[in-house]
Amino acid sequence: MHAVALALLRHSQDAEDAVQEAVLIAVRRIGDIRDPDAVGAWLRMVVRNVCRAQLRKMSAIPMPEVSEAFEADRSNPTPPDPAEVLDQHALRDWVWGTLQNLSPTLQLVTLLRYFTDVTSYQEIATLCALPIGTVRSRLNQARTKLVNALLNSAEQVHDDAATLHARHRKLATETIESADRGELASVLCDWWSPQANVFWSTGERMGIDSVPSEWDRAVSAGVGHKLLNVVASREVVIWEAALLNPPKDPFRFPSGVVWVHFLDRGRVSKTLHYARHL
Repeated sequence: MHAVALALLRHSQDAEDAVQEAVLIAVRRIGDIRDPDAVGAWLRMVVRNVCRAQLRKMSAIPMPEVSEAFEADRSNPTPPDPAEVLDQHALRDWVWGTLQNLSPTLQLVTLLRYFTDVTSYQEIATLCALPIGTVRSRLNQARTKLVNALLNSAEQVHDDAATLHARHRKLATETIESADRGELASVLCDWWSPQANVFWSTGERMGIDSVPSEWDRAVSAGVGHKLLNVVASREVVIWEAALLNPPKDPFRFPSGVVWVHFLDRGRVSKTLHYARHL
C-alpha cells in the first residue's frame, strides 16, 4: 500500500497520510469483501483512490470520487447472511469504541475528517481555530493510535454504537424542532451546563443564553433548519444542518451550519458554531 501511495503522490509524508487513511477506511469497509483472496487487490484499490482524491484536491483535473472505490460488490444479488450482518455490527462497534478512547481533541478532528462533510484540513482548522499544521499532526496521532488500539482491542466487548447515535440524533431533532417553535431556552436547561460557552463563527465567545436569541433571529427571517447528520461519541457530538433561506432572500444566512458539542458528565460544557456554504 505504501509503494502504491508513494508512486502516485511522490512525497513520503503524503504517502504515509494516504496509507493511514486507507487503513482506517479498509477496517470500516472490510465487510464488503466476499473473497479472501481479493483482499490484496482491494487494499491497493482503496489506497489508490485515497491518493487520487488527494490529487484531485490539488488539481483541476476531474477524478473519480473516492466513495466509488468502496461500493459493495453488486454482482452478487444474494441477501446477506445474518451472521455477516452481526459481524458488520460488531465491527462497527469495535471501531467506534476504539475511537472513543482517543482524547477529545483527537476525537474531534477524526470525527470531522471521516464522519462529516467537514473533511478538508482548512475547514477543520477554521472550525477548531487551529493552524493547519496542528490539524495534520493531530490526525496523524489519531490514526497511529487508532491502528494500534484496534489491534489491541479486537477481542473486547464494545458498546452499541448505533444506540448512542440514535439517542443523539433524536435529541438533535427534538432540540431543532423546539428551537423553531421558540422553546429552545427550556431545552437548553435540560442538556447544557449553565456555565457552557458558545464559540461563534464570528470569533465571539458568549454564554449559552446567547443561542436562543440567535436562533430566533434566524427563524424570524424565515430561515429553517434541516438536520443532515449527527455524529456522537461519549465526549463529542457533532450536528450538521442545512439552513433553508427564504426564496426572496436566498443568501441571508450561510447555507449550512455545524455545531460541535463537548460533553462533561453527559451535559454540554462547550459548543463550537461553524457556518459554511454547502
